[in-house]
Parts: sequence; structure tokens; C-alpha cells
Amino acid sequence: QVQLVESGGGLVQAGGSLRLSCAASGRTFGSYFVGWFRQAPGKEREFAAALRWSGSVTYKHYGDSVKGRFTISRDNANYTAYLQMNNLKPEDTAVYYCAAQSYYQSDYDSPLSYTYWGQGTQVTVSS
Repeated sequence: QVQLVESGGGLVQAGGSLRLSCAASGRTFGSYFVGWFRQAPGKEREFAAALRWSGSVTYKHYGDSVKGRFTISRDNANYTAYLQMNNLKPEDTAVYYCAAQSYYQSDYDSPLSYTYWGQGTQVTVSS
């Protein structure tokens, strides 16, 4: 069982940066794969980024709308995942959620592939 707590959201001007953190409980977090999703009012939950690995190779995946601006990473020693967000745009405004799964899922961009979720953190980008 893993519990996830996001932090780092806030209000930022367009072009600015934020770094979201996802702190996990449980020493098994190092073996989980991690995703970040976001949800704007009235919209479906949207895939932002995922980090998974196969053997010794790490794979990072990004949604088209954030590719080149967002970077996902993790610090296994501190059981924390991160989402570095640069060059933020007003359309990035949403509640951002961290998610984790204990076994490999090929549909890493689907919310249905994740069992564990954080409570979300609000990101607001002003124009």
C-alpha cells in the first residue's frame, strides 16, 4: 500500500516555472512506476507524464501538450517523484495529480492504469 501527497502547486505568471513533488509512503515505492495527470474544470483527467522502467532502462513519456516543457523524475532514496514545469501557459491551469502503480502497465497514459492517487495540487497560470 502506498500513500501519495503532492505539493508545490501555486499561482505563477505565464512563462514561469513550478516544481511539483509527490511524496510516497512505503519503502516499496522504488519499484512502482509513476505518472502525473491533470484535470481542468469541466474537462477529463489528462495525461501529463509517466516514468517507468524495464530492467535497467528508464523510460519517460509525456503528453503532447507538455512535451519539451515538463520533466518527470524521481528520487528513490527519498521516495519522491517530481514534475518540473517550465514555460508555463494559462492552459496548464489545472489540479495536478500524482499516481502510482505497483506493476507494469502498457497504457501508462490512462488514469485507469493506476491504483494509487494523491489528493492533487492546484496550479494556476495567469496571462
